[in-house]
Amino acid sequence: MRIVVMGSGGTGGYFGAKLARAGEDVTFVARGAHLEAIRAHGLRVKSAIEGEWVVKAPAVEQLDGIAPADLVLFCVKSFDTESAGQAILPVLGLDTGVLSIQNGVDNEDKLERIVGKGRVLGGVAAVFTTIAGPGVIQHALLGNIQFGEMDGRESPRARAFLGACGRAKIPCELSRDARGTLWQKYVFLAAQSGMTALTRCPAGVVRAVPETRRLYRLLLEEMAALAQASGTDLGPDIVDAYMGNLDALGSNAYSSLHYDLSHGKRLELEALQGHAVRLGERYGIPTPALFAVYAALRPYLDGTPEALRS
Repeated sequence: MRIVVMGSGGTGGYFGAKLARAGEDVTFVARGAHLEAIRAHGLRVKSAIEGEWVVKAPAVEQLDGIAPADLVLFCVKSFDTESAGQAILPVLGLDTGVLSIQNGVDNEDKLERIVGKGRVLGGVAAVFTTIAGPGVIQHALLGNIQFGEMDGRESPRARAFLGACGRAKIPCELSRDARGTLWQKYVFLAAQSGMTALTRCPAGVVRAVPETRRLYRLLLEEMAALAQASGTDLGPDIVDAYMGNLDALGSNAYSSLHYDLSHGKRLELEALQGHAVRLGERYGIPTPALFAVYAALRPYLDGTPEALRS
């Protein structure tokens, strides 16, 4: 399967490397020192679970002149969705699918406005990976994908990607309700990312302190109400289920939002807590806990504020 990986950071680099290692025709889109390292030495994955390996595959900065893809694996940060969506237009053939495995629930709508109706698939990736250095992906835990067409159909391109993931030993599942799948992750991620970033503490500390545990639950309750208002029924026990997930997490589990905050990087705050606050305003649903997290992290939206840089 011909796959273009748009965004070859932690998530895209890890899954793309596994697909390339299995023999799929993968082209990575990257930039800067990361791009040059992949071109010169290949993309190296250092996995705490699977060991270490290197794949050699084409890596480009722009897609002009590249043959149409069967599928674009779209893995950029949410704040780059529009610009990256424009960048993939040269490789869109008649039936090329664009599979977003980004954080948030509105990236697919943004992409559809750029690439056209019927092209976008929605998915979630459960994985924790980072760029350890140019050309090097560090994989800490998990590594599965759940995805599907936004209209619920089981298309040939979705089945083809499912098969490619099988060959690459990527645990993968087709969803007939991609929007619901996105919301399932969004509800949990808004609480987990918000609390680990706000407190600068891992899951083990967050769940052990009564006050932070209570705030975590309040975030889940507000998110569940937003899901319901958006037309996604996650069931009456979703908050209890996700509190159980919190208790089952490794005590040192953080989030990508915490990682970006602690490394002075731009935050996906608007796609996570910010979007939720705006949905609350749209639906008339109070979101005081979400707003508190959003407001407290807002000064760090574009990285560490200049006044705090040493």
